[in-house]
Amino acid sequence: MTHAAADDRPADGSHNTAADDGHPHGHSAHGHHDHHGHHGPAGAGPPADPRRWAALALICVAQFMLVLDVTVVNVALPDMAADLGLGRTTLTWAVTAYTLSFGGLMLLGGRLADALGARRTLLMGLAVFTAASLAAGLAQSAPLLIGGRVAQGVGAALLSPAALAIVTTAFHGAERNRALGVWAAIGGTGSAAGVLLGGALTAGPGWQWVFYVNVPVGLALLVAIPALVPARPPRPARLDAPGALLVTAATGALIHGLVGAGDRGWTDPLTLLSLIGALLLYGVFTAVERATRAPLLDPRMLTRRPVLAGAFLMLVATALLIAFFFLGSVYLQHARGFTAMATGLLFLPVAVAVGLGAHLGSRLVGRVGSRPCAVGGLAVAAAGSVPLAILPEGASAYATLLPGLVVASFGVGAVFVTATTTALAMVRHEEAGLASGVVNTFHELGASVGVAVASTVAAAGIATGDSAPFADAFTVLAAAAAVGAVLSLALVPRGKPQLTGGPHVH
Repeated sequence: MTHAAADDRPADGSHNTAADDGHPHGHSAHGHHDHHGHHGPAGAGPPADPRRWAALALICVAQFMLVLDVTVVNVALPDMAADLGLGRTTLTWAVTAYTLSFGGLMLLGGRLADALGARRTLLMGLAVFTAASLAAGLAQSAPLLIGGRVAQGVGAALLSPAALAIVTTAFHGAERNRALGVWAAIGGTGSAAGVLLGGALTAGPGWQWVFYVNVPVGLALLVAIPALVPARPPRPARLDAPGALLVTAATGALIHGLVGAGDRGWTDPLTLLSLIGALLLYGVFTAVERATRAPLLDPRMLTRRPVLAGAFLMLVATALLIAFFFLGSVYLQHARGFTAMATGLLFLPVAVAVGLGAHLGSRLVGRVGSRPCAVGGLAVAAAGSVPLAILPEGASAYATLLPGLVVASFGVGAVFVTATTTALAMVRHEEAGLASGVVNTFHELGASVGVAVASTVAAAGIATGDSAPFADAFTVLAAAAAVGAVLSLALVPRGKPQLTGGPHVH
């Protein structure tokens, strides 16, 4: 759900928005398509393709599936666990495996769209995602389920940047801003739909249908897209496969260590080995990226304060939001006996709150500046988390859990907008694509880390249904939001992002 409702595209008219998919989830811009955007004044550029709006509709449906699949699984987790005999560790990986492979390989997917052509890469990604969805639905064991989720993430990492590249090349001038506005709206609707659809499908035909639903849609798109999306010649692009594999392996080792600590403890040799291995792999990744001529993610971008601040805010905001959804879904169904449908309905106001927070944040960030928005949003998130940290045994979920989650998620929504606008509007025009790639990668990785930490702290409650460990996990989230607010005072630059059109929010 993440990322989701915070659609915050810096719509700076002439600025090619290719880089800014606007989607907090960032499920998209790989950050190397800013060169597509420069077609001069509105109306300039090659003649418009008459099929472009129909093509946009199809591409948005494909992107919608990817966004949906981050949250749709959360509500289905308890039913999956019961059917397949899954433990807490496997449940956690059912969420993080998707965001991990999506985030780790997204930048490489963007380069492949350049090297192979965007339409071809889009269709490859869609085929992989559709087949992986079928495999995940058919899974009868933990390894098959997790394998399906990893493969879904690989498909998403190919599909999303290629889809965005097609949108930015098919439209020009003022039309491009409208098309990217439609694209950005997918984030908000996808997050809200994910919770409801997850609840409805799990309560109805069964949890397998949160995956099966992608199959007919994916097959229909595979038939329709070649007829409506023109093929364009590929352009030479260097592929940095070692970089993509290293950053994915490093983050996988980090998640393995964090999740394992819940069962084995923080001082267990395997936990320590995983965490130390992650640090070493991140070090190797940094060295490789500095040495290669066409790095996936130039580490020097993170020495730019606006980009570092945007990446930090995106990491914290996504970690908090996805952890809220994970913990809340499992708590309501394990500890409080809610049905999947009732859980999905309870989370609907939370999804709306993220969108409202993003909307308010987009209005404020240009007026009061990035720093007050970041600090204020995280402070609101921390305050909303305080009632969750108490969670009295037997208290009404509607009176305690729901108001806290709504307030906290409202604050997080404002932080999503601030993260993207700070990173993209405070760097040089030609670096916006690179900055977008960095922020989007941190978006997916934040989702993985947030769920891993929350699951580890709440481990005993997930196993027994006891409320106290869930309260402990929410306490950690409240503390993380508060620490994030304090760090933002030092990290987020002063000043107001210069966005000529104001951020485009849905």
